[in-house]
Amino acid sequence: MAVCKFCSKTITWLKAGRKFTPLEQDGTLHRCEEMKNYRKIKQIDPKDMDPDLIRQYEDAINKKK
Repeated sequence: MAVCKFCSKTITWLKAGRKFTPLEQDGTLHRCEEMKNYRKIKQIDPKDMDPDLIRQYEDAINKKK
């Protein structure tokens, strides 16, 4: 048995193809609010950032290539 790292409930994992799916003890899909909130990606509006900082990030990305 495994434990959800977000809500600490006991879950099991089901492998379907290449994807692992968390299940509750009764066999239903496990979706806790903590997991949903964790997976939300905060979007940053480029207009709110300093143009010099954006240029610095872009230069660093291009140097890696």
